[in-house]
Amino acid sequence: MKTLIQKKSLAQEVASKIEEQIALGHYKINDKLPIEAELMKSFGVGRSSIREAMKILANSGLLRIQQGVGTFVEQINSTREPMDQRLMRANAQDLDEVRQLLEMKIAEKAALNRTEDDIEAMKQHLATRMIAANENNLEECVEADIQFHVAIAEASKNEILADLYKSASVHLKKGFLHLYPDTQIFKDTSAIHEQLLESIIAKDSKKAWNTVAKIIGHINY
Repeated sequence: MKTLIQKKSLAQEVASKIEEQIALGHYKINDKLPIEAELMKSFGVGRSSIREAMKILANSGLLRIQQGVGTFVEQINSTREPMDQRLMRANAQDLDEVRQLLEMKIAEKAALNRTEDDIEAMKQHLATRMIAANENNLEECVEADIQFHVAIAEASKNEILADLYKSASVHLKKGFLHLYPDTQIFKDTSAIHEQLLESIIAKDSKKAWNTVAKIIGHINY
């Protein structure tokens, strides 16, 4: 966990330095940033930190990432609110609607693109969810439920969908713990979550989509 925090901190530091360079006029609108290798050398960091910094600045509206072409300055001053901050101030209903739409799409894509490692991760989280539900351990149950759906998001192999879901999921746990007094609802939905996993394993994208729709119809959580 400590390493992940350090990497995130480093990426934010790089993002701040690039933002400062843009503000000072080192780069103008539509200017192309140096390639990853040059940025790594310039800032003395690894590739993952550079990529994360680019994501941070793209989300804030400063940069425009064109796959296979490069990264360009989109604007000089960031006026777009970062997604994490926007989700933080979202009301519960809006956040839940976004979650529902994302869960249907990631399930559909996961059924088409999942690997054996993805399946194993989903199985482990679902098993933990069931054990915690039976033991009425609400916090562990909620965490396992969220991680199960995060694993589905990662299995979709669509990085944008996965990042969106992960960003939304950060704000879900507190809401779940506030909404539910115990794990009964998680017990009630164990079977249908097993069906969701089975449809993903079977690569049945239509059934995966429909199963999530049934989960959403059965429970608004």
